Amino acid sequence: MSESLISKIGVLTSGGDSPGMNAAIRAVVRTANHYNIECYGIREGYNGLIHDDFTRMGPRSVKNIITEGGTILKSARSLEFKTTEGRKKAYENLVKRGIDALVCIGGDGTFRGAKIFSEEYGIRVIGIPGTIDNDIFGTDNTIGYDTALNTAMDAIDKIRDTATSHNRVFFVEVMGRDAGFIALNSGIATGALDILIPEKKDSIEELFATFEKAEKAGKSSSIVVVAEGEQLGSIYDLAKATKNGFPDYDIRVVVLGHIQRGGSPSCADRVLASQLGYGAVIGLMEGQTKVMAGMQSNQLVYTPIEEAIKKHNEIDKNLLTISEILAI
Repeated sequence: MSESLISKIGVLTSGGDSPGMNAAIRAVVRTANHYNIECYGIREGYNGLIHDDFTRMGPRSVKNIITEGGTILKSARSLEFKTTEGRKKAYENLVKRGIDALVCIGGDGTFRGAKIFSEEYGIRVIGIPGTIDNDIFGTDNTIGYDTALNTAMDAIDKIRDTATSHNRVFFVEVMGRDAGFIALNSGIATGALDILIPEKKDSIEELFATFEKAEKAGKSSSIVVVAEGEQLGSIYDLAKATKNGFPDYDIRVVVLGHIQRGGSPSCADRVLASQLGYGAVIGLMEGQTKVMAGMQSNQLVYTPIEEAIKKHNEIDKNLLTISEILAI
């Protein structure tokens, strides 16, 4: 590779944590070391930039973290970084240390901050998509999505055991603020009767029709998987409406919540994070900036950050059809 355009980089994690962030940090640090680039970890996201919370990192700084969930650099949402004064402090701290570029691991909020910062001060930035929601455009999967999906699947499998034992109906809420990827795929994988996601216009009438069809088919227990961003109503409202419509049903509600954000990352997330951490450093060395590193069809690609945050990955409509056909 030709001589690098950078000599010092900083890496941070921002926004919600996701399994595999540590694997991405590890890849950034060790790739930088391989190419004789100094690397600094920045604690608590953009807050660390503002408060000068930097630590020099080398290969031994990241030993054994590939197996760990969460982020060793900690994460936070920085209100101060949204101000002109806050970003000025952050820039002055980078200049003081001679840092040429930043690798920002997180979701769309993280990328917006990186884009504005780069536009104001000319700092090179590359984003790595770390979010369990899988809603970032420009990559087939985001870091943490596969682990969260498997966590949800494992939990729903356990819930099905008790649902079957007691002939119960369980409404299970999974994460996905504006995206139904976890709900749709975990629902198919666990044989859910119905899957409610924000990308699909659902109705109570359709839900009730599904229950009626299930009754005629002889199903005595059911799982309904609901994305937290479902527009039809909260999971408690949906359960209450169903109880009113079907008084004989024994209904339970389970909100999986932040259990989906934790835990040791899956093999897929560790490999993806390693690819993207490596790709971020290589991109910076080649002069890339204001882009996100992603994997599409097993190829490393760079997508402009502006495009990555304006667009969203789309739900596979074939999976919606499959989920309906296989449910009963």
